[in-house]
Amino acid sequence: MEFPQIERRLSPPGHSFFLFGPRGTGKSTWLRRSFPRAHLLDLLNSSLFLELARSPGNLEAMIGHAPAGTWVVLDEVQKLPGLLDEVHRLIETHRWNFSLCGSSARKLRRGGTNLLGGRAITQTMEGFSLAELGKYAELDSVLQYGTLPIVWSHLGSAPEVLDAYVHTYMKQEIQEEGLVRKISPFLRFLGVAGQLNGQVVNGHGIARDAGVPRATVDTYFSILFDTLLGHLLPAWRPEAKVREAVHPKFYWFDPGVARAAAGYTFDPPDRTWLGFALETILFHELRVYNTTSAKHRGISYYRTPAGIEVDFVIETTKRQATKKPHVVLIESKLSPAWDRRWEKPMLDLAAQSSLTVDRMFGVYNGNRTYHFGPVTVVPVVRFVEMLFEGNVF
Repeated sequence: MEFPQIERRLSPPGHSFFLFGPRGTGKSTWLRRSFPRAHLLDLLNSSLFLELARSPGNLEAMIGHAPAGTWVVLDEVQKLPGLLDEVHRLIETHRWNFSLCGSSARKLRRGGTNLLGGRAITQTMEGFSLAELGKYAELDSVLQYGTLPIVWSHLGSAPEVLDAYVHTYMKQEIQEEGLVRKISPFLRFLGVAGQLNGQVVNGHGIARDAGVPRATVDTYFSILFDTLLGHLLPAWRPEAKVREAVHPKFYWFDPGVARAAAGYTFDPPDRTWLGFALETILFHELRVYNTTSAKHRGISYYRTPAGIEVDFVIETTKRQATKKPHVVLIESKLSPAWDRRWEKPMLDLAAQSSLTVDRMFGVYNGNRTYHFGPVTVVPVVRFVEMLFEGNVF
């Protein structure tokens, strides 16, 4: 059965913008649907790339005598950073709007490239949200294979697609963009990083396991962050009377890609892995909602040395000199039944005088919704619905 067209929640802006995101997340498809009358120029086309590399001024001639407000979609813009000087000129002289699409801004920033001086905002796109998948959201498949559009359009061969994604696309992307000098150490690092999805970052341990210098680990992580393949979840410090963790956690943007990076694609997942996969999905949903709703709230986690942990802390109001921060607390468990002992870390944190807790949620893979005092316990899919309805933060 052909996979249906999924409506994305990202709304196109009314003026020029960059759109970054990992490959396979549907950026080009979304741009074609959002701007059906735009001039489309794809720098993956070798003849177009070579022509514009030699003569950037030909870009104006390709668009022709288009009126002000005309949209131009320039795909894979990171492959030709110098072209942005011409784009800048055309925005100024013709008032054309440009959608500048790519998998990373790293090459653009590294070369001191013209990023259009505030004339273009930056947006990002990741895999499908459960809210976008709607009735097609199968939690078991999501936890094991993630939500990449290219995976969901070939769900019957998801392991093969994910394996190719990591070992073909990522390897080619890194080599072609010249992001690392040697690919073999980076591939070893990917295997280690894949196994550490959802865990606290220990740079020295990763360096030892990957067989690379400690400083190289920082460089490799920065590549994952710049290409939007990975995200850090910082530790939240409420200035309570206990000493909290300070090291961030690392999450891949997609649990299926994390699984492929770790080399687990063709093995059945264990419950520990699936638990981290659930956290990865929830972090993904929180990021997508944060972006598409333009709320941009701080997202972090909380942990004490004694092991008391809250998976997600959403700071809805920042701390000020005379005001406490307001937060929403979320604890997730991969279990069909909710154990009320799991509420205790949230309740303990809420009892601190240094903050105000607006809401507390327990998220699990059962079927019922419960209201245990201040804690609302909801199934995963229902929680995502509440999130995008604006009823979480």
